Amino acid sequence: MMIHSTAIIDPKAEIDENVTVGPYAIINKNVYIASGTVIGSHATIDSYTDIGPNCQIFQYASVGTVPQAVRFKGEVTYLKIGRNTIIREFATLNRGTEFGGGVTEIGEDNFLMAYTHIAHDCKTGKGVIMANNATLAGHIVIGDYVIIGGLVAIHQFVRIGEYAYIGGKSALSKDIPPYVIAAGDRATLHGLNKVGLRRHQFSENTISELKRAYRIIFRIGLTVNEAVERVLAEVENLPEVKNFVNFIKSTQRGITR
Repeated sequence: MMIHSTAIIDPKAEIDENVTVGPYAIINKNVYIASGTVIGSHATIDSYTDIGPNCQIFQYASVGTVPQAVRFKGEVTYLKIGRNTIIREFATLNRGTEFGGGVTEIGEDNFLMAYTHIAHDCKTGKGVIMANNATLAGHIVIGDYVIIGGLVAIHQFVRIGEYAYIGGKSALSKDIPPYVIAAGDRATLHGLNKVGLRRHQFSENTISELKRAYRIIFRIGLTVNEAVERVLAEVENLPEVKNFVNFIKSTQRGITR
């Protein structure tokens, strides 16, 4: 364990061996930091934060602070950060709220670039990348391996399906299906994220069938129910196609088109 002499650490914080804490970092009570994690200088880790192994939290990041929610009354809520996650300078991650489930949860292998913001009760999957100044309002759910470009603003309660790509300076107010590209203010869909799917070794057949499903649902003017029925009748019954259709059927905010 390497803890700089100027770091301020509450005695009720629990820090595993092989953790590095830089100069002037502040770690509050009821924090757990797993082995191999590095806390940069001037970073603040507030109470009820659980940080997994081998994470990197850079200087001036603000992690586990109370939510920016007028209904929050100081109740005990949590922030959980998965292993191998990188949190860059000036990022801000808030704890959950009692009315929103009580936990903000960051998945494994996330990369949160400078000035990103994750609000209360959000959940991100594995391998999520958020570029500089991307911001999540409360209660947002981000699927595995989603990439969110810089300066993106996402409305509360929006869901983004896995392997989606969100272009920079986009504003999202409705759900984004898995496997697609979305961009613009307000965001619209721009086809499948074929580059991302190939990078993650999706087969050409899977990509082709997803493309057929995408076209039926979004490009030929059918209602959602009509399109779903046609996809189920005409497109190969692959797990990815079922996931695509089920995501669309389960939307509460509506689907971006």
